[in-house]
Amino acid sequence: MTFKILLEEIYLNIQKIIDELDLPQISFVVEPTKLNFGDVTCNVSFLLAKHLKKKPYEVAKIISEKYQPYLGKLIKKVDAHQSGYINFFANYSQLNTIILKASVKDDYGFLDLGKKSRIVIEHTSVNPNKALHIGHVRNIVLGDTVARILRQTNFDVKVLNYIDDSGLQVADIIVGFKYGGFSENPPPGQKFDQYCGDVVYVKTTEKYSSNPDLEETRKKVLQSLEDEKSDIAKFAEKITKKVLSDQLKTCWKLSASYDCLNFESQIIRSGLWKQVFEKMKEMKLTHLEKEGKNANCWVIKGEKNEEDKVLVRSNGTATYIAKDIPYAAWKLGLLPDPFYYTHYATQENGKILWQTTLDKSTESKQDFTADKVLTIIDSRQSRLQKIITNLMSKFKSDEKAYVHLGYESVTLSSTTAKTLGIDTQGKTTQMSGRKGLYVNADSIIDLLEKKTFEETKKRNPELDEKILQQIAHDVAIGTIRYEMIKQDLDKIITFDLSKSMSLEGDTAPYIQYTHARASRILEKAGFVPNFGVSFELLDNEFEIALIKQIGKFDLQIVDAANNFSPKVIARYCYTLAVTFNAFYEHVKVLDDKNKSLINERLCLVSSFKSTIHNALGLLGILSPNMM
Repeated sequence: MTFKILLEEIYLNIQKIIDELDLPQISFVVEPTKLNFGDVTCNVSFLLAKHLKKKPYEVAKIISEKYQPYLGKLIKKVDAHQSGYINFFANYSQLNTIILKASVKDDYGFLDLGKKSRIVIEHTSVNPNKALHIGHVRNIVLGDTVARILRQTNFDVKVLNYIDDSGLQVADIIVGFKYGGFSENPPPGQKFDQYCGDVVYVKTTEKYSSNPDLEETRKKVLQSLEDEKSDIAKFAEKITKKVLSDQLKTCWKLSASYDCLNFESQIIRSGLWKQVFEKMKEMKLTHLEKEGKNANCWVIKGEKNEEDKVLVRSNGTATYIAKDIPYAAWKLGLLPDPFYYTHYATQENGKILWQTTLDKSTESKQDFTADKVLTIIDSRQSRLQKIITNLMSKFKSDEKAYVHLGYESVTLSSTTAKTLGIDTQGKTTQMSGRKGLYVNADSIIDLLEKKTFEETKKRNPELDEKILQQIAHDVAIGTIRYEMIKQDLDKIITFDLSKSMSLEGDTAPYIQYTHARASRILEKAGFVPNFGVSFELLDNEFEIALIKQIGKFDLQIVDAANNFSPKVIARYCYTLAVTFNAFYEHVKVLDDKNKSLINERLCLVSSFKSTIHNALGLLGILSPNMM
């Protein structure tokens, strides 16, 4: 039982009072309050004031008086504030025990919001022609973290990674290998995905402006990619799967995992588009343009001032969106599944990664569809995703069946770019794979690990190399994941190596270090604290503030799950760490003659340690015991 239960109890009691007074049913809010205004507040008085023809404060007094019989175990006082809010004060002599004992249980923070309902999350979906760069990392971390939060709230989550293995960018590297003279073998020490992106892709695209014949060759290659029997298509499959293999190594290093890989080439060859296209024509969701610039094209009409979107060109070829629509319909289970499934790999977390195939397989049939789909794609694709979302809502007769979670881009600070060998003349750097202006994720991770290793070794010279490397890895991955999560989705992230690694302020190392600090206190105590006590001795403001924050964990999870917002958990982790550090500065946990008080404070430290570990785990961040 935690603050969530407290809020639910107050809500139900107020609802009883509304019924008792025969007042109209309204949608009021009960929520944690700010400092010095009790522990919980309610806005019901404002909503009833007009009906009762009274001021909110007068209504608040009526509700407060009617609430008196409900005071007891968890609420010791209710107060009508002059502003009109009703403030509730918790009985911490009881709440302390409830929160602290609950917080160290294995299922603390697990909530049954989903009731095991199925949801599909699609993220990553990077073209298999280059290494992942820092911009892609935001997508990966965002998608993976949302999946973790939804699993924590009892949704049956399936994570998909869409591989665009037949698009223009793949055609570019095939042109480079087949007609540009590039070797299929990268230089020693360079990953294949980095070689493809840094050399083959960039150098090939540079040649198009000066070699028109090469651009014609690209068009032919693009056409050949759709013919699975062509030599070009077979060669492309070999190359893209080598790139994909390296990309996935980076994803796994970032602690992300998937359930199934879906290939665009197979979607094209599966016949799904034909089924969807016919359905769209029957439902009059597309029409054949008779005149104008889109004459003889099948289009989707634009809304308001938006241009029409071409689905099928006048020559009969489908556009990019025509590949995405059948995939979206397949994810929602609106079409018969044409695929077979094979094992791709066993991932580092032990989960099997499946892949689709059109070839018959002896493996069991899998199901990666759901009634609700969440697709993580950056905001530049908002128009396209809006069209697909609208179409799916009409196919499914459910406006919330298909959700696009968009986000803004990631830039590098000028100092970080300079550290990585890019001179931006003091400006932040936007990523561009085509121009070769990007920093691959592996480089960032390696640099973070190196810096963390050196700093940890200075602080802990007695630790052996293997432990230092593990700590360095955990902090490096925590750093990069946290930086991708803590910002609002509509804000551009400027990634700065030095600031993100600080042990002060809103960073992963600061939070991880706080966990390590709690670990050291428990280790120094030399005994396991006994939770079989009443916790009535924990009554100073810093102890109560920390208990209160621990008790709010499940409220944050509900908020994060309902809004697909990992930032909520990141903000909670930081607030919880700040609250613990205030407690650490003002309360000498082990320096007291009263052994019972020492035990209760150690229980509080243990409770914090467990809660911050679980909260960071939802962000995919590990919690080292030393740093």
